[in-house]
Amino acid sequence: MTPAARVQAAIEILDVIIEAALARGAPADRLIADWFRGHRFAGSKDKRAIRELVYQAIRACGPVPQSGRAAMLRLVQVSPTLAGLFDGSQYGPPKIGDGEIPAQGGVAPLWLADRLSASGIAGKEAEALLGRAPLDIRVNALKADPDELDLPALTERLPTAHGLRLPSGTQIERWDAYQSGLVEVQDAGSQLACEAAGARPGETIIDLCAGAGGKTLALAAAMQNSGTLVACDTDRRRLSQLPPRAERAGAKIAETILLDPGKEMEALHDWQGKADAVLVDAPCSGTGTWRRNPESRWRLSEQELDRLTQLQQHVLGVAARLVRPGGRLIYVVCSLLDEEGPRQVVQFRAQHADFRPVKRALPLGMEHGTGWRLTPHRDGTDGFFFSSLVRS
Repeated sequence: MTPAARVQAAIEILDVIIEAALARGAPADRLIADWFRGHRFAGSKDKRAIRELVYQAIRACGPVPQSGRAAMLRLVQVSPTLAGLFDGSQYGPPKIGDGEIPAQGGVAPLWLADRLSASGIAGKEAEALLGRAPLDIRVNALKADPDELDLPALTERLPTAHGLRLPSGTQIERWDAYQSGLVEVQDAGSQLACEAAGARPGETIIDLCAGAGGKTLALAAAMQNSGTLVACDTDRRRLSQLPPRAERAGAKIAETILLDPGKEMEALHDWQGKADAVLVDAPCSGTGTWRRNPESRWRLSEQELDRLTQLQQHVLGVAARLVRPGGRLIYVVCSLLDEEGPRQVVQFRAQHADFRPVKRALPLGMEHGTGWRLTPHRDGTDGFFFSSLVRS
């Protein structure tokens, strides 16, 4: 493919991504893969170049672009050398016309950028949300030691108990260490959120929003497979991914429980008031993960954010009923919006006075309101807020 043809291909893919974002359809990485499957003439170098152009354009736009071409014209403003590839050739994009309006730049749609700024995320802190994320892994303590593990790439030790950092794009899925469960992909911020749970051998711990089980496996390793670990979620498909992952990791999961939204306690009745710790990795806006999914900021609306904050309060209420006296509730969101972070904890405590926040110093991040915050700019992790509360 010629360089101009690659630009035109990126424009076509961007059109599909924009349409999907507005309709809350498939994510960008899946849509890009689908396009490549339907255009097998694109070689490996073409694919890399097209993917790079697509993500550069997504990061260059703030609000949702009017079209893929408008998004690419915005990228031309950032990288003017691309203008010459709008050459009107057979497979390239038409020449740039007088008066064509590029998409608008910025960190996010205006309302969302304002919410972030009000939450202390502006300037370089906001810009870093659209940077490139490294690849962080957690060495599975059930099977290996990070200081002794021999991996086929140079690694950087992270300030977490078992974390290593690799260059972005490292294909660890092909490694024997990955396939045999010695390592798991997990951002350093996510690892620290699990460490904040303070899981210990012999405890009863419930991962209330386990998803596919990334944090569940970290808890199992911290517990040294001693105690009772329960994984729950309302998403059958994601929860079904946990058992094979646990088998590969050698992690002991006592029970996986599929929850019916709004009727969670019907399935959790036997665990009421029995948990030493409940981890609530709550559904959230994901504003802290834009480095990995930059188009997700186009999917969020004020109405969806309101729905998520209501859901977070509901899940916190369920978790409170599971914690034994003296037990812990750990609230986690990969969001940097205060309405999903410290304000949620304040509202929760107004209704549950028997829970008090406890401070725990960590090697990255800083105190933020009623909890702890990690940001890409300051800490080099995904954006997280988490708070540990003890029931009196």
